[in-house]
Amino acid sequence: MKKQFLFVLIISLYSSISFAQDDATDKIRKEGLTNSKVMDIAFHLTDISGPRLTNSPGFFRAASWAKDELTKMGLVNAKIEPWGDFGTGWEQTRCYVAMTAPYYAPMIAIPRAWTGSTPGNGIISRSVILIKAKDSTQLYQDYAGKINGQIVMFYTNDTLHPSFTPDGNRYTDEELEKMANAKKDTTRRQRRNFTPEQIAAMQQQRALGRQMDAFYNKEKPALVLSMNGRGNDGTLFVQNGGSYAKDAKNSYAWVMLSSDDYLRVQRLAEAGIKVQMETDVKTKFYNNDIKGYNVVAEIPGTDPVLKDELVMLGGHLDSWQGATGATDNAAGSAVMMEAVRILKATGLQPKRTIRIALWSGEEQGLYGSRNYVKNHFADPADMVLKPAHKMVSAYYNLDNGTGKIRGVYLQGNEAAGPIFEKWLQPFHDLGAKTVTINNTGGTDHLSFDAVGIPGFQFIQDEIEYNTRTHHTNMDTYDHLVPEDLKQAATIIASFVYNTAQLDEKIPRKELPKARGTGGRNF
Repeated sequence: MKKQFLFVLIISLYSSISFAQDDATDKIRKEGLTNSKVMDIAFHLTDISGPRLTNSPGFFRAASWAKDELTKMGLVNAKIEPWGDFGTGWEQTRCYVAMTAPYYAPMIAIPRAWTGSTPGNGIISRSVILIKAKDSTQLYQDYAGKINGQIVMFYTNDTLHPSFTPDGNRYTDEELEKMANAKKDTTRRQRRNFTPEQIAAMQQQRALGRQMDAFYNKEKPALVLSMNGRGNDGTLFVQNGGSYAKDAKNSYAWVMLSSDDYLRVQRLAEAGIKVQMETDVKTKFYNNDIKGYNVVAEIPGTDPVLKDELVMLGGHLDSWQGATGATDNAAGSAVMMEAVRILKATGLQPKRTIRIALWSGEEQGLYGSRNYVKNHFADPADMVLKPAHKMVSAYYNLDNGTGKIRGVYLQGNEAAGPIFEKWLQPFHDLGAKTVTINNTGGTDHLSFDAVGIPGFQFIQDEIEYNTRTHHTNMDTYDHLVPEDLKQAATIIASFVYNTAQLDEKIPRKELPKARGTGGRNF
């Protein structure tokens, strides 16, 4: 009789736990899918804040708003936390470039980050000088003393090719199945093999690039035009051209032209037709405060034993300057802010503390997250663990555009697989069911993984990401997909809450060995 009573008690206990989990999932789904605020958050981070280059005014507008908004949601300890020295802030304040002869045509142009301004206080007009030089000897011999104060461009052999594939794609069932069936990669990744001729050509190209920069700094042209090498149809892939180091010299203006515009001007100039352009490019540097900053806030844990342990989630808040960084990565930041809003709105009480972090300096090398991890948990160079290292259960990241979540990368953490498979079951109807042992790189979960803290990035559909929006002038609010972001925030809120409720922390892989100060962290 006692054994039967004990069996009934155990079954009843497990049923109540399962019911509690189902009830929490239902609350999260209802709030996330029917009362979402994710697009309003994204609107504030993009249209209102503007481009969010690290240490720029736009970044600090977004960071200040995010900190205040997280506080309004009910999170505590919200702050803009310094992580160490970054360098100079920068923004464009004016950009006008047009061809005025042989006829008038406005040019699609964007200043490259951390580059200078055209001379004077208004529009200047110059004839374009086309530089054709195979090496530095010819460069100095043919053009030294001839480009000061002029508009210049460097000859390219690039041509445009039409695309016959769609910009936006969703993963097919076959692709997801292949990811789910992947085996753990225990081999050492091989570098791509280049022929001696290819290596020599790449070395020559890099050397010429360095020589061109030194040449321009010495000769001081009014404006350097460069060609957008990846995109067409008016899409510019534009990043940096100068240095964000505090004492760096960025003396000349340098803009990226659309490939269509650049090649048209080049053909005219090469044919001997005089090309006249007028331009007014102005940029501004900020070096009063060279520190980098992250936004951090918390939902306190409620369990007397587990409340000092952490579940972290985040995405990078910084962007490039060509647009408002909607898919890269206001989408991820907005989803993570929406995830913690969902948890507060549902009234759920997590056992562990949940901490959100919005990073800066990701685009320059994961600086915000790398230094946060180094300051709080461990330095991968020496792997001397700080006390808080053992307190983190997991870190969840989102940074692959606006596409909905299709599953999660385990980053080689096999033991976490069965846990995540269970947590995805309530979201199979939303298209999220794939757990893959595969690694994925390029973003802030790597900073945690590098010191042995479980760090995960979610699988997302690639909606125009690498073809149209990533680091381009098209990365704007209108390229966000609201239903996808609602789905992502709902799933992440559930993952974060479930992690906070586990009796044990997420399983960990073997602790990495120290990388040394001379090697790469990842």
